Parts: sequence; C-alpha cells; structure tokens
Amino acid sequence: MMFSVDSIFKPVATPAQSVYDLSMLVLGICAAIFIVVAGLLTYTIIRFRDRGAGDGREPAQVYGSNQIEIAWTVIPILIVLVLTMATARVISAVQNKQTPPDAVRVTVIGHQWWWEVRYPDLEIVTANEVHLPVSTTSQPRLSVLELQSVDVVHSFWVPRLAGKTDVIPNRTNRMWIDPAEEGTFLGNCAEYCGTQHANMLLRVIVESAPQFESGRRSKSVKRPCRRKCKRGARCFCHCRASAVTRCPEPQPVGRSVQT
Repeated sequence: MMFSVDSIFKPVATPAQSVYDLSMLVLGICAAIFIVVAGLLTYTIIRFRDRGAGDGREPAQVYGSNQIEIAWTVIPILIVLVLTMATARVISAVQNKQTPPDAVRVTVIGHQWWWEVRYPDLEIVTANEVHLPVSTTSQPRLSVLELQSVDVVHSFWVPRLAGKTDVIPNRTNRMWIDPAEEGTFLGNCAEYCGTQHANMLLRVIVESAPQFESGRRSKSVKRPCRRKCKRGARCFCHCRASAVTRCPEPQPVGRSVQT
C-alpha cells in the first residue's frame, strides 16, 4: 500500500511519533493563547465600544499594577520553559538512541538530483528506493541511516517515518527509524538543491522480515555483475564513439587549494 507524502499526522515510527506529539503540544499551547487573547480582545471591543453617549474623555488608566506586571511576565516565561524542556526531551530521545547489533545499516548519498542507497553489510546498491524490515513488538528491528552528500546541501525527509535531517557535503549525519507498519512511504528532498529539486523524490518500502531477507538475497551484488558492468561501460563508450570522442574524465568540483 502506498501512502501520500504529506500525511504527517499519521506517524508509523517512533521518531515521527515523537515529532507528532511535540507538534500537538505546541499547537495546543498556541491555540490556548490565541483563544485567550482573541476572547479578551473581542470582549473589550464589544463591552467598551463607543455608543455615542460619552463625553469624549479617556477611560481610567491603570499604572503600576504589580499583579498585571507579574502575570504577563511569569506566564510567558513558564510557557517558554515548558516548550524548551519538551523539545529538549524529544531531541535527546531521538539523537541518543543506542544502536543494537542487529540494526540494518543503510548509507544514503544525496546527488543532484537523486538518492544513492547503499547497504554496506549486504553489498547492495540501489537508487531512490530504500527497503527496510518492519519493526514489531515481538520482533523489534531498528534501521540506521547514514546521510551523506557529494555536491550541495540536501534534506532527507519521509514525513511518516521521521523528521527532516540535513544532508551536508563533507559531513555524515545519522538518523534511525523503526517502522511499525508495512507499506510504501513517500519522501523527498526538503532543501532546495537546484533546478530539479522538485523531482528529487524517494520511496521507503517497509517489508516483513521474510520479504526483506528474500529481497536481500536476490539483490546482493555478485562479482560477475561488477565485471559485466565494467564491460558494459567500455562497450557504451566504444559504441558512442561517433558522437563522443572519449568518455569524459571526472572533473574536480570547487576551487583548487593547490598553490
């Protein structure tokens, strides 16, 4: 089953659930503030509106009220303190998660404008598609993603599985997910990375443990395939000789630091 990329209110993994709970807390507090302020404003406008029978004088002014000063100082401080502590708790719980030995390790490399997906322990390389096992109560399974970039800043985001994580050149960021539901979850790059940014999409396919193991065995890279890939690359360059004189060499990116 495939789910929409924008279903952020139906999390199916612990990191996404933590972000969702924190968002509901923030929205609840902000809604309460809005209701109080809007209610007082509405009451004041109606209760003290100009009825045309006044003498034009200003109403009584209140100065130096300790109760009012304390109220509008202490209440905002308490609200900010609650939000800060709740946010710190969620960040700590997500970032300091211990990785179990049986965790599935995946390296995701951002390119303009596609995702390279590597499974170092399984010798599998794919593109724009991440396969992970489902995590159940009886058989919990953690998946750890290491995020890298070869060109510009990207952002890895699958809303129903986890929050956004930046993908930065020359830096490896880490995230983990434990999807509790099978299905195909859509994601995208959440950081503008060039003209084709909108097409930098990805899919995370969560499978049962038997399906994941079966797919792992069928997709493992064998050495004959590597030899065939190299032979195919040489054949491609040779067959296109009429249009391309030679295969271009990799060009350096950025300014040279050599003197």
